[in-house]
Amino acid sequence: MQPMKQMTMKSNSSVTEFILMGLTVQPGLQLPLFVFLLNYIATVVGNLSLMNLICLNSHLHTPMYLFIFNLSCIDFCCSFVFTPKMLMSLVLKKNTISFTGCMSQIFFFCFFANSECYVLTVMAYDRCMAICQPLQYTTVMSPKICCLLMFGSYLMGFAGAMVHTGFMIRLSFCDSNIINHYMCDIFPLLQLSCSSTYVNELVSSVVVGTILILSSIIILVSYAMILFNIIHKSSSKGWSKALGTCGSHIITISLFYGTGLLAYVQPSSAETVGQGKFFSVFYAHVVPMLNPLIYSLRNKDVKDAVKKTMKRITS
Repeated sequence: MQPMKQMTMKSNSSVTEFILMGLTVQPGLQLPLFVFLLNYIATVVGNLSLMNLICLNSHLHTPMYLFIFNLSCIDFCCSFVFTPKMLMSLVLKKNTISFTGCMSQIFFFCFFANSECYVLTVMAYDRCMAICQPLQYTTVMSPKICCLLMFGSYLMGFAGAMVHTGFMIRLSFCDSNIINHYMCDIFPLLQLSCSSTYVNELVSSVVVGTILILSSIIILVSYAMILFNIIHKSSSKGWSKALGTCGSHIITISLFYGTGLLAYVQPSSAETVGQGKFFSVFYAHVVPMLNPLIYSLRNKDVKDAVKKTMKRITS
């Protein structure tokens, strides 16, 4: 009777904090502190600079740059979700996180990741309207419609994050509190739960699947229409203009979806879990750092804005 009572009490106990294993179980293979620090500084400075450029230069106050501004804003905010905690853990040699902090990481990561999916989708639609319907573009993409599209992107991102986090909070964590990851993520946490995770896995599959399918269809249809349109424009000027306006967006989508799929859509064996952790570094840390560079180095308007801003500062 006594052992049964002890087992029941043990199964009902809850974990108050988690231990983050990191990228590998071997300390010598952990990425050094300065790598994450440089990445963090580059991400913050790059996205903040691009946002300031768009705000300070009136010729960049167009729908396309409104969406780029929001993309940089998401990447800027996303850099605060994991990196400060990782830097503190590397300095203090104490890689623990409270239950509340863990759930907060999951919520904000899901919110920013989902919102970025929708913003990238809206950007594809915007490029489609600009190239295929240039005469009606200012009407179709009016400031009111652009603001509604951005509000809808954040609202749907918030709803998805609430669903993920709400179903994670209902789980019980009894014995193990060691997360096989460098951050709090849904699937590593599901492996620790001592309660049924079937509903969580089903909900995660439905929510993520819906986002991927919906955004993929809109992006593919938009670029199919763009391709159909520029094929009928035999001039090289039409091709170069289309590639100039869409090239940066295509690179961003490829990086975001490519690294995301490599990090999450794979079997959960021991080897692939380790690979997933390394790919998630690119997905959560490297991609937000590269986005402002992609939209700056490949964009004549941004380069002109940089020159004008530098002239204002020097004068």
